[in-house]
Amino acid sequence: MTWLARLDLDYTLEANRSVTRYLHQGPLRILQSLYPEGDAVCHNVLVHPPSGLVGGDTLDMRVTVGSGAHGLVTTPGATRFYRSETGLATQQVHARVESGARLEWLPLEAIAYSQCDALNRAVFDLAPDAEMMAWDITAFGLPAADMPFAQGTFRQHLEIPGVWLERGTINATDTRLMNSPLGLAGQRCMATLVFAAGSAMADERIERALGCARELLEASELRLMAGATSPHKQVIVVRVLAPVTEPAMQLLRKVWAAWRREMWGLPGAVPRLWNL
Repeated sequence: MTWLARLDLDYTLEANRSVTRYLHQGPLRILQSLYPEGDAVCHNVLVHPPSGLVGGDTLDMRVTVGSGAHGLVTTPGATRFYRSETGLATQQVHARVESGARLEWLPLEAIAYSQCDALNRAVFDLAPDAEMMAWDITAFGLPAADMPFAQGTFRQHLEIPGVWLERGTINATDTRLMNSPLGLAGQRCMATLVFAAGSAMADERIERALGCARELLEASELRLMAGATSPHKQVIVVRVLAPVTEPAMQLLRKVWAAWRREMWGLPGAVPRLWNL
């Protein structure tokens, strides 16, 4: 049995308070809205109780952040792409961030189990004065549990239409990609953090963001497997490779908090769920 789970999530600014409303179909929903930073930023936890996908399953998320609103979305656990007997397992999000709005899309990692056939797709449309931060973290197999990613395919799609597009296909049997210094170099977690704006950012602002990110990367044990760059005047990217998820996640959290302070003048208010 396969299923389609869909969530439509809408943030609006009402009396200086970011408010969320949602509609869901299937086992995908949002928990209670939280305001650890006050009314301006609405924190939500996206829950998929089965936690895993197999061939033919689809998680389809549509997010709109209305003018002036600020939404932060995270998850309580990893998304697991299990072995697929037939068909593609898909997780996809399409977000629209309106004028003066901000979105933070910060799910926990996706885990690609051996013999999965998976697509993880994220598309973010930004109005000219909208901004967002999003990360994508993928673990290939469970090395600590002696469950390697030995077979299967994981496809990744990250896009800001007309500005930035990354697509990749990770095939477990492609040993040059998985183990070569020009590929994943034997690492089994890859992570990307993106700061993006709906129009070109000033050079000085980009340099400040790159500077604080590079300072944190250089101080990290992963410094030889991490880098920060700006491929477009609307996009700043940090990339990390690691043997397992935890050190990559911790590094991205530090950069996210630093960018929050530097780019938005906000504290690195860690969602309560991350401390459990």
